[in-house]
Amino acid sequence: MSEDYIDAEGFRANVGIILANGESQLLLAGRIGRKGWQFPQGGMLVGESPEEAMYRELHEEVGLRADDVEVLGATCNWLRYRLPDKFVRHGSKPLCIGQKQRWFILRLRGQESRLQLDTSETPEFDRWRWVEFWRPVHEVIYFKRRVYVRALHDLGPHIYPQGLPSQPRWWPKRWRAVFNKDLAKVEAAKQGMRAAPQGAATRA
Repeated sequence: MSEDYIDAEGFRANVGIILANGESQLLLAGRIGRKGWQFPQGGMLVGESPEEAMYRELHEEVGLRADDVEVLGATCNWLRYRLPDKFVRHGSKPLCIGQKQRWFILRLRGQESRLQLDTSETPEFDRWRWVEFWRPVHEVIYFKRRVYVRALHDLGPHIYPQGLPSQPRWWPKRWRAVFNKDLAKVEAAKQGMRAAPQGAATRA
């Protein structure tokens, strides 16, 4: 982690990649030697922009180059998640307590045959598959679920401009309550930002 950027609060700068195919299905990759599935993601190096990190990770993790994809959108702000204490490497300096991520949504322009999982010396994944829009929330490790919902909510309109797919019925009620509370806060914040200039003008 010596080249990774970790901020003063202990959050490691990271990029997340949502890759869609022509049918608006999303790419999930399976962790090598493990059962878990996730979107491609990776840490930003010191001095690297989010876009530069995204293209580097895209090639290192799934073998794609810039001309294999179309960038549809990206989150404007950092999305954060904390690591459960058992995953924190307390002896490392600087201490990393979680990730702050910029998310990108891409569309695959070329053939699926362009996907390769062994382009780096230390591959992250050993399998991949296309899934429906909300399925990654079920597949990813539990402490990333809320960030996945936020990223999908924010970037999904780029592939579903008429409206996102309905939340799946198989989501447990406790998940739905937490996710909807998070999204309500996001929407309230957006409305507050849109209203602020009008209020400022009125006060002036």
